[in-house]
Amino acid sequence: MKTLSSMHGKDLVQSPEKAVIVVEDLKKSFGENQVLSGFSMRLYKGESLVIMGKSGSGKSVMIKCLIGLMKPDSGSVNIMGQDIVHLNHVSLDRLRADVGFLFQGSALYDSMTVRENLEFPLRRHRERFGKNIRTEKAVLEALESVGLAHTVDLMPDELSGGMQRRIALARTLIMKPKIIFYDEPTSGLDPITSKEIIMLMKKVQKQYMTSSLIITHDVDCARVIADRMILLVDGINYAEGTYRELIKVEDFKVKAFFK
Repeated sequence: MKTLSSMHGKDLVQSPEKAVIVVEDLKKSFGENQVLSGFSMRLYKGESLVIMGKSGSGKSVMIKCLIGLMKPDSGSVNIMGQDIVHLNHVSLDRLRADVGFLFQGSALYDSMTVRENLEFPLRRHRERFGKNIRTEKAVLEALESVGLAHTVDLMPDELSGGMQRRIALARTLIMKPKIIFYDEPTSGLDPITSKEIIMLMKKVQKQYMTSSLIITHDVDCARVIADRMILLVDGINYAEGTYRELIKVEDFKVKAFFK
């Protein structure tokens, strides 16, 4: 476990060859405001890694740098052996097909049925699946994996918030991604639905052998889902370890997360 900023990114708990994401010394400023001050991390194959940080700590900026929506001032981002910072648009788009995203607000298309929402990424990446892909079979398989096959012809506004989150996950799974980014997956949900989403995330990881990067402020979510946690403080991975390790740390900046 690491609990001091001077130790960040140095001690590996697993073999580097198994890392699917490697971030080294990432820095990003906006004028005088330095948001990331040398953030480093590794996500390993089949792992659930939770990153926690207070509002304004740089979580959103970090994610945008990881998926190529924002260019860091310095540092490196390597996803599945590819240097994100220097990829061209076409190569970056191809890589993103292997990386799924579950957005905080589900981000379903209101004017499309559930079926059409799930078919959309298949059509967008037609070169990956071929022109003759059986979208009906792929859609039903994805919906069955989240327990919502019966919603295939419904509109998003006919679904509860928890069901919308499940459909968004099904839309992610239909691409068979190797990595899934979850942005506040339990935000806005009641405790019972939050627990159902967390259990579904665990099921998905086991069934599809995905690597999961989870951004959350929900301590209960982190406790259940995380194989490992990183606390983002002062623009760096200030502390890193399992939930059980981190709750024992006496550093006041770490204890603030678990009050």
